[in-house]
Amino acid sequence: MKQPPFRLNDIAAIVALSAAGMAAAADAPASAPLADVVVISGSRVEHGSFDLAAAIDVLDAARIRDGQLRVNASESLSAVPGLVAQNRQNYAQDLQISSRGFGARSAFGVRGVRLIADGIPATMPDGQGQAATFNLDMADRIEVLRGPFSAIYGNHSGGTVQLFTRDGQGRPSVEGSVIGGSNSTRKVDVNAQGEANGIGYVIDTSRFETDGYRAHSAATRDQGFAKLTLAPTSTSKLTLTASALSQDDTQDPLGVTWATYQRDPRAGETDATDTQTPKRIITDRYNTRKSIDHKQVGAAFEQRLGDDRVRAMVYGGNRQVIQYQAFSKFVQTPASQSGGVVDFERDFYGADINWLSVRSMAGGKLSTTIGVDYGRSSDQRQGYENFVGNQFGLQGKLRRDESNTVSSFDPYVQSEWQGGDWVLTAGLRHSRMKVSVDDRFVSNGNDSGGVSYRHTTPMLGALVKISPTINVYASAARGFETPTLNELFYSGAGAGFNFGLKPATSTHVEAGVKAYIGSNTRINGALFHVKTSDELVVDVSGGGRTSYRNASETLRKGAEVSLDSNFGAGFSARLALTALNATYQQGFGNVAAGSHLPGVPKANLFGELAWKSRNDGFGAALETIASSKVYAEDANADIAAPGYAILNARFQAKQALGGWRLKQFVRLNNLSDRRHVGSVIVGDANKRFYEAAPQRNWLAGVSAQYVF
Repeated sequence: MKQPPFRLNDIAAIVALSAAGMAAAADAPASAPLADVVVISGSRVEHGSFDLAAAIDVLDAARIRDGQLRVNASESLSAVPGLVAQNRQNYAQDLQISSRGFGARSAFGVRGVRLIADGIPATMPDGQGQAATFNLDMADRIEVLRGPFSAIYGNHSGGTVQLFTRDGQGRPSVEGSVIGGSNSTRKVDVNAQGEANGIGYVIDTSRFETDGYRAHSAATRDQGFAKLTLAPTSTSKLTLTASALSQDDTQDPLGVTWATYQRDPRAGETDATDTQTPKRIITDRYNTRKSIDHKQVGAAFEQRLGDDRVRAMVYGGNRQVIQYQAFSKFVQTPASQSGGVVDFERDFYGADINWLSVRSMAGGKLSTTIGVDYGRSSDQRQGYENFVGNQFGLQGKLRRDESNTVSSFDPYVQSEWQGGDWVLTAGLRHSRMKVSVDDRFVSNGNDSGGVSYRHTTPMLGALVKISPTINVYASAARGFETPTLNELFYSGAGAGFNFGLKPATSTHVEAGVKAYIGSNTRINGALFHVKTSDELVVDVSGGGRTSYRNASETLRKGAEVSLDSNFGAGFSARLALTALNATYQQGFGNVAAGSHLPGVPKANLFGELAWKSRNDGFGAALETIASSKVYAEDANADIAAPGYAILNARFQAKQALGGWRLKQFVRLNNLSDRRHVGSVIVGDANKRFYEAAPQRNWLAGVSAQYVF
């Protein structure tokens, strides 16, 4: 049965209900007061989030791990305003994450938003990142920074998502967990942690398997993680990390047309051009799939010199990918016949070295960080035809053979002065990115060449303490986004690299307020305005290849509100609401001025009402996630993915028996069994825009930890 689209009036109703509940809570018996959260993102030093002139939210370990599958960061990121994190139900293409509209058009992986894990970039030098490398089983917290302060992290920093894993501490412990659910979803995780002779250690390994909600979406993911922390001296700390992710033959379900989605949201798309086997499923014909093998190591050393500090971080890794796409070879022009199989191996490494100086100045404290950030990736990339003889889905003739190298070099300085009721911040970063291509398959033309980009990013912020419980702030910055390597691969004519693409530049302005209402309710609000020039958009898409162009100016303006409250009797609530109007200010091609940016909802909401018993032995929560409609292409001519609102419930229990710590949970998602589009593939040439989200589904898990 067709369901009515979700409307903004529905969001208003949910907000009103949440606000009413929180108002009633003011009369409830007081519970534990809300404490300020210490963050590192934005200021690069330990800082109370209440006194930071930026929009920043922190997801703690309980929100990330308790009652969750701990496979996709979207499980917890949905609780952050300004951020849209979609599980595409496609483990071959990773999550779709955008911050205030930046990154919404990414066809795979994450672009426009910088990802960092334990100080190590999960975003490559070109701006493309992979959230799948995050180890959520060992997460301690995730800090999500939006707005002008993100620009201090350089290229592709429309927002910053930074994961911090736990340090090994205290008595040794071993823990195992088993989770199962709908669509034959299952996960097993084993970890150990502790501290011995001053050395903290964390070791984790897991296997995740699913048949997938959509047709041809089965996946198996193996992850491993290890972390050592030690103190060579009383004033220093050394942290060593290693991680691995392996996905073998992860099925790629692709997107579907609106007609197919309406017929069956779980169905695959048929191939109308296949005259030999009419209406054959495209994914079956080509066996679309992707294998990933990602390994990396890192080391961070910190030396305190009184109030000053020197920090050095180095990392390196290897990533191997082979992907079978939904076409055999590109036949529009002979010069671009690079084939339907992508095979590359990437070596990457980098370093970040900085010095923090703390001095007294003008009756206050001046903290200045000076540093340099370097990254480099080198790909050995081949392309093959996706058929042998009359059989598709097999690696055929070589059609592409090249080396791609991307490097970035970014010196930066950031200062913060705190005195009286004022906190003043200024930062400057100069980014340089170079791309070089060495083409070894020259029978179709020599595409060797290179391009370099550079940009200076200034940032300013000011916060004033109106009272002990109210802070107001304003900030501004200039940001930029270079084309990623994949966006440079093809020109509009279909042949050769598109070295003529320019980076998009943006001006960010934000004003906000942070306030405590009583001792157990905190509210953060922000208004923002972002103007971007040379926005990158789809130019030509067809035959499995997409080229890009620089378009006109765009404008993003909106508001964010988040509210956290602890009631009496064990109740708590969280509300995160975003309103965003993202439009093209100038027309181009068939796109009229005023058209909405695709992939960006005008409003989205997360609401939660939770309860836990006095001894924390039992807990339950209701969650609502809502979004307005989303356009799938620049002209807004095709059917937009309708808005929706879903309701989730979770229940959990804990017990302590001697040295054992036991946990159980049950999660029920989409209680009303609502059919909805969870994400869209922006600008798909075949109009296969839509990726359905699961209807009613469940998860259940148990874990047992033994503390020695």
